[in-house]
Amino acid sequence: MVRAEGEVDYRCVNADCPAKLRESLLHFGRRSVMNIEGLGDAVVQQLLDKGLVKSVADLYALTEEQLTGLDRFAEKSARALLAEIEQSKRAGLARVLMGLGVRFVGERTAELLAEEFGSIEGLEAASQEELERVEEVGPRISEAILEFFRQPANLALVQSLKQAGVDMTAEKKQRSTQLAGLTFVLTGTLPTLSREEAKRRIEDAGGKTAGSVSKKTSYVVAGEEAGSKLDKALELKVPVMDEAGLLKLLAGESADA
Repeated sequence: MVRAEGEVDYRCVNADCPAKLRESLLHFGRRSVMNIEGLGDAVVQQLLDKGLVKSVADLYALTEEQLTGLDRFAEKSARALLAEIEQSKRAGLARVLMGLGVRFVGERTAELLAEEFGSIEGLEAASQEELERVEEVGPRISEAILEFFRQPANLALVQSLKQAGVDMTAEKKQRSTQLAGLTFVLTGTLPTLSREEAKRRIEDAGGKTAGSVSKKTSYVVAGEEAGSKLDKALELKVPVMDEAGLLKLLAGESADA
């Protein structure tokens, strides 16, 4: 039963959890995940009953001889399933992340993470702060990702998938360097941009956002009911701009133009 994007009942922190293996295999093969046609309930159950798979990575070690030993499996159907499994190696990082069953990581989040980090190694090495710079990734998702990569069985599974030749890379999103070196603090309610949208656009342009004002702050972007952060900016003589000024900067114009 699906509860929310990326969250399903069977998922446990350990992707190799024996009690959940059947559901993990079925999920891994779904069209929206690794797209392995033919990996249905009856086949998965037989693979488990015969001890042919102990993790999703074992799918890539199956042979034609093993498959033709299953009920109602002739050479043609065995070869077709093996071809589907081979094809799934090229699904890419976002699909693999979904297949691994990382808690709370659904299709959209997986795509954003793949674009940001470009490889499973990049994602594994990311800090919580780096994870939360990704659009739609908050503390709940970042903590789930960190917890996933803390589990030895999960690291072993990722390694097994690498050895099997599964592509766990993606084309990284190219970020602009337009605001490189600048740190922004957002405060108050902006006329058209949400706080998250403004943050994303600043970071996509190479800038950084911070939660508090200091002498290192480049600009404070203030909306209605700005509060104490605006007072602090005025006290420290940090430049203050409104949303229009920020949009000018993002467009490559002077904020004072």
